[in-house]
Amino acid sequence: MRADHYDSFAQSYSTDNESSIFNAYYERPAMLTLAGDVAGRRILDAGCGSGPLSEALIARGAIVTGFDGSPAMVELARKRLGDAADLRVADLGAPLPFADGAFDDVVVSLVLHYLRDWTQPLAELRRVLRPGGRLLLSVNHPTVYKVFYPDANYFEVTRFSEEYTLGDGTSMELTYWHRPLHAMSDAFREAGLRISVISEPPFSPDTPRELVPSHLGDRTAFLSFLFFVLEAEGPA
Repeated sequence: MRADHYDSFAQSYSTDNESSIFNAYYERPAMLTLAGDVAGRRILDAGCGSGPLSEALIARGAIVTGFDGSPAMVELARKRLGDAADLRVADLGAPLPFADGAFDDVVVSLVLHYLRDWTQPLAELRRVLRPGGRLLLSVNHPTVYKVFYPDANYFEVTRFSEEYTLGDGTSMELTYWHRPLHAMSDAFREAGLRISVISEPPFSPDTPRELVPSHLGDRTAFLSFLFFVLEAEGPA
């Protein structure tokens, strides 16, 4: 799926992203927890969207550069962040406009599951990381695919699409690539990235109760995304 596909519903998607349980109270807090103390660190937000994660990282003292393939999303991010971040339109599937070893950390928030081939994107993200730098990423949890598509082959890299209706009634279709866990691990290793952390975190305790699905009862966690912290090995 082309990133500029988001242009047609960028504002509606951004508005939902601000308050949904999946983004505002689950994925984003988890990424920030994994990032830890980022004061003074040079961070690339790859697939920054309208900039909510960049904004949170800047508030914690990070020096943020961001890019997205959707010009409409980058424009929303510029309105949000002004000159507090260097924001660009760029394609994760192509060479990135950054120098080797330019960043201490790269964050990739719910992006890679849109891509069939991770080889070039991971190689580029590794290139722009300094040796010992961190790549923090979140993707669709691979077991969730099997739950919703029980007849599918978990072990195959498989394309599938889902339709969503946003809060303002806007309809959108997103196309993903399911990837089994071992294929993720293989891709990381081939890119020179070592798995430091695998996380299946709870949602934020600050989540408004009306956003929590009733079937969860008293549970404080659910499966939706899978989180990694990867370390860049060797020279870039």
